[in-house]
Amino acid sequence: MAGPGKKISGLLTCTKIYCNDLADQILDSQKNPEWQGQCTKMVYAFPTDTKLWDKYEEIRAESLRAGNGGKEATEFYIQNRAAMDVGSKAAWPQRHNEDEVSAIQHAMNLMLRDEVAFYAEYQNDPIAEQSDEQVLTIEQVMEKTNGRKRGEVPLGCQYLTMFIDVHDKLLFYVVVAWSDDFTGYVVDYGTYPDQKRLSFTLRKAQISLQDIYRGMEKEGAIQVGLEKLCGDYLNRDWNRGTSVMKIDRCLIDGGYLPGIVENIRHKLGGTIMASKGVGIRAASKPMSTYKRKPGERHGHHWYIPNINKTGEFTHVAIDTNYWKTFVHERFFVAAGDHGSMTLFGKGAHQHSLFAEHVAGSEIWVRTEGHGRVVYQWSPKIGGLDNHWLDCMVGCSVAASMCGCSLSGHNVKAFVKRERIKLSDIQRKRQL
Repeated sequence: MAGPGKKISGLLTCTKIYCNDLADQILDSQKNPEWQGQCTKMVYAFPTDTKLWDKYEEIRAESLRAGNGGKEATEFYIQNRAAMDVGSKAAWPQRHNEDEVSAIQHAMNLMLRDEVAFYAEYQNDPIAEQSDEQVLTIEQVMEKTNGRKRGEVPLGCQYLTMFIDVHDKLLFYVVVAWSDDFTGYVVDYGTYPDQKRLSFTLRKAQISLQDIYRGMEKEGAIQVGLEKLCGDYLNRDWNRGTSVMKIDRCLIDGGYLPGIVENIRHKLGGTIMASKGVGIRAASKPMSTYKRKPGERHGHHWYIPNINKTGEFTHVAIDTNYWKTFVHERFFVAAGDHGSMTLFGKGAHQHSLFAEHVAGSEIWVRTEGHGRVVYQWSPKIGGLDNHWLDCMVGCSVAASMCGCSLSGHNVKAFVKRERIKLSDIQRKRQL
């Protein structure tokens, strides 16, 4: 330290991680004029041909899923590099990995991997974080009870949907009743096997599928567990006033063991379908702009791809960023208003763990791109369970497939096509 009458200089190298963190404040000359801050970036200008980079993103994702490490995407970039580099400027042209061609490709790969981290750690320009008034709290979810009995479907509901989140130890599930306008009522949720406790985690589950089905391999226990859970719930009569109704659509997480989900669908019927989450970022093409291919079905931020000659099983692809935001918005809506979401029961305490999954497990950041705002979701530090949040997302998508829509969505219902026998057609012609 310098003594009296002498000045001292200081050098601080830092990276902005969050808006208004210490690094951000020191680099702000309005707040700290004593510091002569300067921000450096990996990329000072991004490519202008976003369509080619959108195509690159699709090719890269398919290549990574196939275990090819993005080789096909690099070949695509080499073929179209002149057009894909237009308008771009990298700070260090030589900075890229051995399997990459340029610094721009390297930067775009980093951004595609994690956009939030890229803008903070490589651009020194963190994306604005969520503000307190926009954050759904655990207490808000717990308080959204409607006083109804567990399993009771309100008279005003037309649809009943279910989602199952698949894990080695447990199957998490939620059942939601819906009105046409996306007013939702959580009528049941839980795990199979039942943990018989109000508080537990997946990692420390005391009763697992392997405990119930001893002697079976992991995959066998999951399949038998799914058969049991789906059989019980899909065959159940759900009381709605003086009438009863069945579950209209059951989606099952197919990202982990798609073959097993397909086995369940074949055995128990067309009400069941696998689902796969896709994190559509602001920099990515929205699903609404996807090229429509023959045999595909497109809905509101979901679509069912044509799987012919792909080696995949039938599934619905879900824009998880959109639907997680959608679920949180439903809990913000006051009970009784169109599009609100409420929980069965009277006591808020019984839903504390469910509320932690829904409101306490993930965080979002507001991003912009392609002329729209996208709230990009990611797990909170600590690996908190978010499985019932995933289930709420799946139930909401299933409701959209059934025909539910908010004002302005204009969603067409997903109607199961019945198989018609030739003999039936001939019989009708004779009448």
